[in-house]
Parts: sequence; C-alpha cells; structure tokens
Amino acid sequence: MAENAEGDLNSNLLHAPYQTGDPQLDTAIGQWLRWDKNPKTKEQIENLLRNGMNKELRDRLCCRMTFGTAGLRSAMGAGFCYINDLTVIQSTQGMYKYLERCFSDFKQRGFVVGYDTRGQVTSSCSSQRLAKLTAAVLLAKDVPVYLFSRYVPTPFVPYAVQELKAVAGVMITASHNRKEDNGYKVYWETGAQITSPHDKEILKCIEECVEPWNGSWNDNLVDTSPLKRDPLQDICRRYMEDLKKICFHRELNSKTTLKFVHTSFHGVGHDYVQLAFQVFGFKPPIPVPEQKDPDPDFSTVKCPNPEEGESVLELSLRLAEKEHARVVLATDPDADRLAVAELQENGHWKVFTGNELAALFGWWMFDCWKKNKSRNADVKNVYMLATTVSSKILKAIALKEGFHFEETLPGFKWIGSRIKDLLANGKEVLFAFEESIGFLCGTSVLDKDGVSAAVVAAEMAAYLETKNITLKQQLIKVYEKYGYHISKTSYFLCYDPTTIKSIFERLRNFDSPKEYPKFCGSFAILYIRDVTTGYDSSQPNKKSVLPVSKNSQMITFTFQNGCVATLRTSGTEPKIKYYAEMCASPEQSDTALLEEELRKLIEDLIENFLEPSKNGLIWRSV
Repeated sequence: MAENAEGDLNSNLLHAPYQTGDPQLDTAIGQWLRWDKNPKTKEQIENLLRNGMNKELRDRLCCRMTFGTAGLRSAMGAGFCYINDLTVIQSTQGMYKYLERCFSDFKQRGFVVGYDTRGQVTSSCSSQRLAKLTAAVLLAKDVPVYLFSRYVPTPFVPYAVQELKAVAGVMITASHNRKEDNGYKVYWETGAQITSPHDKEILKCIEECVEPWNGSWNDNLVDTSPLKRDPLQDICRRYMEDLKKICFHRELNSKTTLKFVHTSFHGVGHDYVQLAFQVFGFKPPIPVPEQKDPDPDFSTVKCPNPEEGESVLELSLRLAEKEHARVVLATDPDADRLAVAELQENGHWKVFTGNELAALFGWWMFDCWKKNKSRNADVKNVYMLATTVSSKILKAIALKEGFHFEETLPGFKWIGSRIKDLLANGKEVLFAFEESIGFLCGTSVLDKDGVSAAVVAAEMAAYLETKNITLKQQLIKVYEKYGYHISKTSYFLCYDPTTIKSIFERLRNFDSPKEYPKFCGSFAILYIRDVTTGYDSSQPNKKSVLPVSKNSQMITFTFQNGCVATLRTSGTEPKIKYYAEMCASPEQSDTALLEEELRKLIEDLIENFLEPSKNGLIWRSV
C-alpha cells in the first residue's frame, strides 16, 4: 500500500501542473522532470519538490550558467545553473547550432572532446560521462567527434583542435576548483578559448534549444558510431614531438644529478609529465604515490589547488626530503598550471609565487632564444605577454632587452587570442603567463600548460645546477638586473553578489557621485583604470585601452610610490581578489623597505576599499 502511495505521489509529481505560486518556477520544474533522464539528478529535484523547498528549487532552476574566464563552471548536481547531464546536453546543442552557422565545413572538420578525472556519485555525474554525452549530441547530428579514450591534460584539447583542424573543442574540467565543481571549457578553431562575441552567441543558441533532441541522450553512439575517432595516441605523439622545440639542453638533462619530485594532485598529470621528462632526456621524476592516481575526492589535500602553497604540498615536500630531491613540481588536477618549490640551504622550502616563476621563465626563454637564434632573427619581432593583474617583470625585461611586452585582460583566453594574432603577423612569442601559476612556454598550445612548464622548469634548474646556482639565487639575479618586483596576491570569499557589487560601486562614487578615490589611507593615487566601465584616467581620452568587461568587476589603482594594485572578482569562484606589486628600478635594492611599503599599502587597501568586517568578507585561510 505504502509503495503504491509513493508511486502515485511520484507520478503526480511528474504529471501535475506545479502549484508553487510562481509560474516561472512551475514551468522550470515541469521542464526539468520531462527532460532529465539521469535518475539521480531527477530525484534531487523531486525530493526538493516533495519537501516544498521552493527557494532552493528557484535557485537551481530559474537561472542559467554564463561563460566566465574559463567557460561554464559550477557545482555538479541537479538544476539549470549546475553542471549535469542535461545542462551539458543543452550546452552542446547550443554549440552545434552556433558552429553549424559559423562553419559550412563543420561536418567535414569535426569537433574535439576531452575530460579530466572529476566525478560525483550522488549525481552520477563524472567528467567522462559528460564528455560522452557531449560527443553523443554531435554524433547524432552526423558530426565527426575526436573523443579522447582516457583523461588528458586540458592543454591537449586546444592542441588537438589546431592539429586536427577541427572547428572547436570542449574540455570537461573544473581545473583546481573544489571537488564539488565541474566545467565545460570551449576552444575555437584557433586553439584559443572562446572570447566575446562567441560566448554570448553560444548562450543565445543554448537558450533556443533547451529541449533535448532525439538522440542527444544516446551515449551508446560513442561505442557504435563510425564518426567517433580516438585521437589519444596521435595527439600525445605530436605533442611530445613539439615539446622538443623548447628543449635546449637535452644532453645536460640526461647527466644531471638533480632529483625532482612530481605531484599530479590526484588528477591527470602523472603519465604525461613522465613522458615529457623522457622527451627532455631526464630520468623520470619521483611521483608522490598517494597523489599519483586520479581521485575525484582529492582525499589527501584540503583543496586541490597547488597555488595554496606549502599547506597543500605537504606530502610532496616530505617525500622530496626523504629522497634528497631539491625541486618539487606540482601540476594541478587538469595539468594546465604548475607550482614549484625548492629546498633552501637553511632547510626551509621556498614555494615560488606565479609572478616569481614568471620572472624565471621570462629570463630563461629569452636567454635560450638569444643563444639559439638564427643570424637574421630580430629582437623587435619577439613578444612576451601577461594578464594585467600579473607582475610587470616581463615589461622591465622587455624594456632592457629590446623585445615587446603586451598585457591582456585576466584569463588565458585573452592571451591565446592575442598570440594567434601575433603569430599570424609573423611575430615570435616566447612566453606568456598569468599570476595564478598559469604558464605557456613556446606556442605549440594557445593555452596555459603545466606539462610543458614542468619540464622547462626542470631543465632550467638542471642548467643552473651546473653553474652552482639555485632557482632562488637566479631569481634574485633577475631582480638585481631588471628591478625588484615584489608582489602579493590574495583573496576574500564573498557569497553575496549584492555585497560584491556594492563594494565596487562605492569605489566609483567614493567621496561624491561618479568620483573615484584620490587616496587610499595615506597613499596618493596617480591613475585609476576601471575595466568594468571602460574608464582610464591615465589615457588622454580617459578610455581604457583594454576591452571593456561589463560582466566582471575590476579596478586598478596606480599609486604615486610606484605600486600598482587591482581589485577584481573571480571568473570561476565566489572571491574578491586583490593583487598588489611594487615595481622598483634596479638601483632600488633595499627589499625590506619595499616590502614594508607594500605591506602598509595592502593593509590600507583592504581596510579602506574592501572593509571586510563591515561587508562580512571571509579572509582566505592560510
């Protein structure tokens, strides 16, 4: 009897016109229960409905994901603003519609799909399953799909798009985000992540075809369709071959006594970093056994982001001490970013920041270019790039050495598109980076790449070892030659979008309406750039040179003392980030003085502009 009653309730739930008192919500519930064929996520919505959880239903069903700095990213679970089977099908249908409009040869050139090792049992949602559904939607429409047969580093997808001349590609990943998240990262035919207007147009197309098409749920097509190809062996071989272009000391690498420990943070990196080391002539790096194999729970770290420093690198540092390895290399779970730590003379570990590593990579890539360039190579044809919130150290090196340096908006998608333009105009790009440990050495891939960065860092360390110089010592040499660049980056968590907006609006109307602040505490402000509104007081026409980015908040302050500080919202997480850097000239070598000045300025910036206690911001836990 009870079973029948339960069955009746379920059938009523499925077929009743929903009476929540909110017509928009009633429609959304009806659509979800009709369209979702994943029993676990369907059940999540049914349970909320049964328990009258209208607010949570509204949060889950009455809004959609939008493209941030890394594509679509959200928690896994039921709802139109979460990552799940249905939203991935909808996104891919929108992609299909848009690509069909953009490319007459779409069905000849095909589409690339890759995935990492994330998963969530409660939603029966894994990156691999979402990749199969992505492929199924396209195969059902007779599009050839290059679906990797196993997990790959994120950079393999943009690399494959270019190599296979596909029209686009998707990587299912949430990179270094918390374990609950997943994402849908889109690459254009150029091999760079999509930027505007493609993201807006794809979202429009998704809105136009939200109901799953016949065949969209048919993931059997992945096993039966003759249009499905597996590019794994071919792409891996080509990628490793291309790595040789940025290897300059293979013989020296094969003889080095330096030992390296590598951790792949429970993600995809292990096999690929091992192969890259082989290509460069190294002995294999020592893997951290507990973190070598994929684990969607990231069970040995409190968060799977190597950028968090020593606290999350604990296992690899202890193993390195045991193995007498001086350098630790950590790739994040999708292997597109890299952290590096080095054991110092005093027995402490130095974990390099993204900005410090960029100073080393910038010096190294330019030094190798100089020593290996052809006779007619012109330094004025050479470029390096960084996002605008990253260190200005490359700018200082470029000014002294005569090559070009350019800045882009935050997010590697902007770097990728700009590199594509520069290459099309016959320029040579040696290196690009973003401060959040995202590096690109060479231009075989147009996105950040932790695999190539790891092996280049190893070669740099092995070369310096022959000169009896550590990475830390070389960093000081770079600063002594080009000027100290001392930076600090951190963040506050804020889960209330209204609070975030009001913090930035207050800065735009500080002492009076439409007036930005002239001081931050005792520090005088020279210029202000607001990329959200397109304002830049340093430009004659007061217009920002960087493109306007209305969807995210970002204001940069240039101070009279030479410090540059930026406040911005994260494109992938509920964070307000701050970035501050003192850029000194080579003759200013009193680092203690520079550090103290930066510390005071950051204190004033937080207290006066972010007002954490008033706004209920959560400090980053160290």
